[in-house]
Amino acid sequence: MHFVIFAILFFAVVFGPQLWARRTFAKHSTEQPTMRGTGGELAQHLVAQYELTGVVVEETEHSDHYDPVAKAVRLSAANFNGKSLTAVAVAAHEIGHAIQDKQNSPLLKSRTKWVGLAQFTDKLASLTMIAAPFLAFISKSPMLAGLIILLAVGSMFVTTIVHLITLPVELDASFKKALPMLKEGEYIEPGQEHAVNSILKAAAYTYVATSLASVLNLARWIAIFRR
Repeated sequence: MHFVIFAILFFAVVFGPQLWARRTFAKHSTEQPTMRGTGGELAQHLVAQYELTGVVVEETEHSDHYDPVAKAVRLSAANFNGKSLTAVAVAAHEIGHAIQDKQNSPLLKSRTKWVGLAQFTDKLASLTMIAAPFLAFISKSPMLAGLIILLAVGSMFVTTIVHLITLPVELDASFKKALPMLKEGEYIEPGQEHAVNSILKAAAYTYVATSLASVLNLARWIAIFRR
C-alpha cells in the first residue's frame, strides 16, 4: 500500500509539472506578427547588448540550454526561428544563464562542476543496483553488500545535490534576468507580461519537479535499506 501511494506521489510530482510546462510552451508558441525578431535574433541582440564576449547562439536538435563550457546558447529550431512568446522568453532565459556565467555566479560554477560527476555517478548507481543482488549472493559478505548499498545511495545523493543547486540557478535566470530584460527592453508588450511570466515559470519549475523527484527517490531507497 505504501509503495502504491509513493508511486502515485512520485509520478504526480515528476510528470504533472512537466505536462503543465509543455502545455504552457505550446499555448504560447503561436507566431506574433508584432514581434521584432525571432528567439535566435533576440538572443544574438542580447549577447551584443550585455557584452557577453565569446558567447555564441546556435540552433540545436536537443532541448534549449546554455553550455558554460562551450559558451553557447543553444535553442531548439522552434525557438531559434520562431517569433512567438515562448521563443523570446526561452531565449531570454538562456541568455540569463550566460549573464550568470559572465558574473561568475558561484551557484552556476558549482552546478557545472557537479554535473559531470553526477552523470558518472548516475550511471554507476544504476549499474550498482543491478549488480548488487548477484554480488551479494556470490560473495556471501554482508560487508560487501553494505558497501554496494552505500555506493548506490551516495551516487543518488550526488544527483540530488545537482538538482538542488540547479533550482536557484533556474529561478534567477527566469525572474531576475530574463523577465527584467524583456520588460525594460520593451521586447514584449504590457499585455503579454502575464503569459511570459507563465512561460518563465514553466522553464524554471520543470527543474523543481526533477529536484523533488530526486529527493523522493533518494528517501525511498534509504528507507528500503534501513529495513
